Amino acid sequence: MFQNYIFDLYGTLIDINTNEWNIGLWKKMAEFYGFYGAEYTPKELKEAYFDQCRIQEEKLQKKVGVDYAEIKVEKVFKKLFSMKSVDMDMKTCKVACKFFRIISTKYIKLYDGVEELLDLLHSKGKKVYLLSNAQQVFTEYEMILLGIHDKFDGLVFSSNEKCRKPSTTFFDIVLERYNLKKEESIMIGNDPISDIKGAYDSGLKSLYIHTNISPGNLDEDTLLSDYTILDGDVKKIKDLIIKK
Repeated sequence: MFQNYIFDLYGTLIDINTNEWNIGLWKKMAEFYGFYGAEYTPKELKEAYFDQCRIQEEKLQKKVGVDYAEIKVEKVFKKLFSMKSVDMDMKTCKVACKFFRIISTKYIKLYDGVEELLDLLHSKGKKVYLLSNAQQVFTEYEMILLGIHDKFDGLVFSSNEKCRKPSTTFFDIVLERYNLKKEESIMIGNDPISDIKGAYDSGLKSLYIHTNISPGNLDEDTLLSDYTILDGDVKKIKDLIIKK
């Protein structure tokens, strides 16, 4: 049926709940920065973080000239040090990123049936790829933690490519890098715009799965997917798009 299966990650394979606005997070991050001589109040650090994310994204957008530019968040954490006249090495900035992610995460787990699905695809000689709007500094660790990192034939993170879904440029990267034929490939994701419209605009077939963290207010009449699962049941994917 298909030879190449391109998956979104969060909300499709991984169920995650994070809160980057919680003041408790920023109290801990302020302590972390203060340990290295970068003194912030929690409120100041929180505001500086979100401001720098916006500023760096706007600069990158102008520089690379693509829709939906994506920054590397470790550069934001480095900038937060330099704003307090602390010249911090990138290794420590990446530690700050991971510390931030761990504290901001309420829970993270695989959806039921994910490992079985990925193993089934490989058992049938299929290729499995990841195309994720994600920061590699967070995501690779989480994939290893959950035991799925090595189940992919190729990984494409938006933070490394300077763009993200639904940009067709981002879809083209996975297709060209791994020499995938569009007619043999399908995108599976839980976002009707980023995953499904992006795939449609790129000439790819798609499967939409509506999960607990899919964007709300789904309009089924405008959904562009070729296949649809509305109850979040990952186990149904094999019946729809994997030839028995």
